Parts: sequence; C-alpha cells; structure tokens
Amino acid sequence: MGYFVNVEQGVNLFVEDINPSASKTIVFLHGWPLSHEQFEYQFDALPQMGYRCIGIDWRGFGKSDKPMNGYNYDRLADDIHAVVRTLQLDNFTLIGHSTGGAIAIRYTARHAFGVSKLILIDAAAPTGFTKENANNLLTEALNDRPKMMQGVTDTFFFQYITAPFSNWFTGLGLQAAGWSTAAIINTLRDENLNADLPKISVPTLIVHGVHDKVIPYEQAQILNQTIKNSHLVPFHYSGHGLFWEERIKFNELIKQFVG
Repeated sequence: MGYFVNVEQGVNLFVEDINPSASKTIVFLHGWPLSHEQFEYQFDALPQMGYRCIGIDWRGFGKSDKPMNGYNYDRLADDIHAVVRTLQLDNFTLIGHSTGGAIAIRYTARHAFGVSKLILIDAAAPTGFTKENANNLLTEALNDRPKMMQGVTDTFFFQYITAPFSNWFTGLGLQAAGWSTAAIINTLRDENLNADLPKISVPTLIVHGVHDKVIPYEQAQILNQTIKNSHLVPFHYSGHGLFWEERIKFNELIKQFVG
C-alpha cells in the first residue's frame, strides 16, 4: 500500500509499504534521479520470501512533494529519520543505491536510529560526481532534461536492455522536478562522506557492478577498507544497475545477509 508521511511543514514523502505484517523490514532508498519504483524486481520477490519492503521517494522525486529546497545529505537523511520515527521502525535493514547509498551512509552516521544492517548498492560514496561530469549534467538538466535522462539510462546498464525497458526507466527519472534533479547534481559534486564512514558500526554489505560507468568500482573498495565490519561482493556482469542486471543473485544475497 502507498501513503504519505509528513517530514517537515509542507513536505510529505511517498512511501510504498509492501507486506507490512512481516517480521523483518527492509527500507529502500533509490538513486538519482529515480524513485522507489526502480526496485520493482526486489518488490516482486522479497515480500514473497517473508520480508516487509518499504520504498521511500526522497523529496523532489517520484510521487513525493517537490519543495524548492532541502537537497543536501543532512536534510535528506533527516527526512528518512522522520519516516522511520513516524512508522516506528526498529531493527531494519537499510538499502541505498547510488545517491541513495550516500543518504543511507549519512543517515546511519547521523542518526543510526533503528538500523541493524546496511546494504550499499553502487553507492555514490565517499564522493559522487567529478566537477566536470557534474557541470555537464547540470547544463543538460537545465536545458534538455529528457536528453540528459536518456543519457543516464544509456550509461547505466552493462547488459542489454530493450527499448520498452529503456523508456520505462527514463520515465522514472522524469517524474522528478527539474530543480530537484539539478540540486542533487550539485550535492553529488560538492559533498563527500569521508567523515561519515568511520562512524558506521552496523554489519554492512557492499555490492557494486565492476563495469559501473557512473560510480567506479574502486569507490566500493574504498568503502570496504574504511567501513568496519563491511563485506564487498563484486557483480561481474553489471554496470550501475545490478539490482536489475543480476537481480536473482542480488535478491538471494539480500536474503542471506538479512537472514
């Protein structure tokens, strides 16, 4: 079922809550500039395995409200904290993909409330975009956002995707507001998470596509070296979208890690 949760005055986040009666909970944070719908192939499988799956659209993205401000890691992590407190979640696994991985890291370092395990998928951490890449994306986002999003889709996957899948995936990114899409590009360029990593103490699974053209695999190795109690699993047949490209392997790995 889907519903909205108020995170600050005038800002409500959309939450997809699947199998809410299950005893084990997994919270999903999508990547830029997508929505919780990117995890369709986890939501198809994991509730059948007995998990409660909660997908949250960040402010500015998907079905959530789209205010003009609040697109830094602190505010985005505080939004997630507000949802966690409102839903009274505890002892849950937090999953973040790409920029969602960065938000998950900031949440765990800043709040840690309720998180028992952490899974980072192709995380945009400890740094995000280079200045050059960010500025190029920003120019496209502010002048031809559909073209920018098609370019994101074209570089996202290592494996072949069909035209209908490409159209669907590109459409997810176009649900976002233009201003929030641009604001997160700035965040990915200007913020880093080096100070957050030593603060993470929960068991952490790091998964990363070795062919990732968005966030290099080397960054996953840095996370593994810096986050204590972490384990890195490379995905040899994936780019930035292992949650779809190797979904059977990934879903099974989630099951093994969450227990």
